[in-house]
Amino acid sequence: MRSFPVAWRWTLAALIVIVALAVAIWPRGTRDTPRDTARPTSAPSAAVSQDMRAAAALADCPQAAPGAVARGPLAGITLNCLANGRPVELAAALAGRPALLNLWTYWCPPCAEELPALQRYAARPGAVAVLTVHSDPDEAKALARLTDLGVRLPGVQDARAEVRNAAGAPAVQPVSVLVRADGSIAKVVVRPFRDTDDIAATVAAELGVAA
Repeated sequence: MRSFPVAWRWTLAALIVIVALAVAIWPRGTRDTPRDTARPTSAPSAAVSQDMRAAAALADCPQAAPGAVARGPLAGITLNCLANGRPVELAAALAGRPALLNLWTYWCPPCAEELPALQRYAARPGAVAVLTVHSDPDEAKALARLTDLGVRLPGVQDARAEVRNAAGAPAVQPVSVLVRADGSIAKVVVRPFRDTDDIAATVAAELGVAA
């Protein structure tokens, strides 16, 4: 009779050890999930003041011509213009003309090196329309970065990466999307341009427009 309580006690001790081990290794939810530290986590910026927009002195965004028809993967995307905060229906605004859309973020060093070259290219006679697409929620920092760089190109704010998704571009910066006059995408350039001549040569090869 005495052996039963001893066996019971050993069984109970074994169960306690098993439960303790299970608690120790049980997953703790998503708190320990690693995140990408290469990209800063940006919350949407507060309302951007008109003083900030005025300091950036950006060119106004293209607007749709009367009767313009939006076609291609960018149809249905409406983004706010960095110059004034007004909405721009992207495909309609670019309809009928080839364009270079440069996807960038304020925290990307290669983007900062490339943007001035894009501005110099855009000033060339015969250049296609160049539109910057800021792909981070913090619009205020985008305007500050452009002000520091002295880049006045027209641009839009794309906090949800709608252009990237529509173009099927990878989540890297910078990326340039070359768009034909009919709204179709000719090329997604997944690299920074070396200089203005590199931009011109790539545009000529993919869009057939020399500048």
